[in-house]
Amino acid sequence: MAVDTSPRSTTWTYVDGEWLSGNPPLIGPTSHAMWLGSTVFDGARWFDGIAPDLDLHCQRVNRSALALGLKPVVTAEDIEDLAWEGCKKFDGKTAVYIKPMYWGEHGSASSVVTVDPDSTRFALCLFEAPMGGGNGGMSVTVSPFRRPTIECMPTDAKAGCLYPNNGRILAEARTRGFDNALVRDMLGNIAETGSSNVFMVKDGVVFTPAANKTFLAGITRLRVMTLLRDAGFDVVETTLTLSDFETADEIFTTGNYSKVVPVTRLDDRDLQSGPIAAKAKDLYMDWAHSAGRQDL
Repeated sequence: MAVDTSPRSTTWTYVDGEWLSGNPPLIGPTSHAMWLGSTVFDGARWFDGIAPDLDLHCQRVNRSALALGLKPVVTAEDIEDLAWEGCKKFDGKTAVYIKPMYWGEHGSASSVVTVDPDSTRFALCLFEAPMGGGNGGMSVTVSPFRRPTIECMPTDAKAGCLYPNNGRILAEARTRGFDNALVRDMLGNIAETGSSNVFMVKDGVVFTPAANKTFLAGITRLRVMTLLRDAGFDVVETTLTLSDFETADEIFTTGNYSKVVPVTRLDDRDLQSGPIAAKAKDLYMDWAHSAGRQDL
C-alpha cells in the first residue's frame, strides 16, 4: 500500500489542481451557484478496497452538468483517476463517500438567471462516511409531497436544486416517527423514496417503478436489477400504485449511500426483511468484491 505523508483529515477536496483538507471556502455570495442554484454532483462509494461502478458515477456527473447548462471541464476518466488518488489519503478503515461536483460562477451575458457555461468550476470531495443500512431495515410512510416532472425541474440530472424537496420529504416523515417515505409522482404513482430508489416483491416477482423522468433511475438500481435477472428472478419495471406497495410481500430500497436496505414497516404494517432483499444485497456485494479493486 502506498504511503501518504499528508496530514490526517476525514475530508479531502481536489480543486484548482491541488488537494485541500477540511472544508475549504470555494464560493462567495456573488457566485451563481450560491445565488441561483447551478450545482450538480454525484456520489460513489469506496469500501473494502473497492469503488463499485465508480466509472459510471463519473460519467453521470458530466451528463448532469450538461443537463443543467454547465460545461464538463474534466473528463470522466480523469475524475475517476483523481478519486483513486484521493482514496490514498484515508486510512482505509472507514468507508469513503466520493463526490465530484460542478457549479457555475457567473450568469450569462443575456441574463444573470442563466448560468454562463464557461464559468463552470469543478471540485472532487472525498469524506469518511460509514455505510448505512446497518440497523436491519427502515420504516416508511407516504409523503404528502410529490416528485416534479421534467417539465418543471431538471429531473434528468443529479442537481442540488432538487434536494430541498427531498429534505422536506424526509423531515416531514421523521416528525411522524418514520425513517423515510414513499414519494408519488404528479399522477399519484409511486416514484421512489425520499432518498433512494424502491422495489417491491409480490409472489416472487420483483417490481420497481418504471423510469418516467420524475426521478433519477440510479446506478445501483440498475446494477441490482441486472444481478437479480442474471440470478433468474423476474424483474419488472412498471407503473406502481400505493396499493401495490401496501399488499407487497417485501419492499426494499437501493441507493449508492447504503446500497440495499429492506423496509420493515410501511405506516402501520410490519413487513419481513425478506429473502429477495437479502439476496439482492448478497448479489451486489459479491459482484462488487469480484469486479476488481485498486490497491492503495
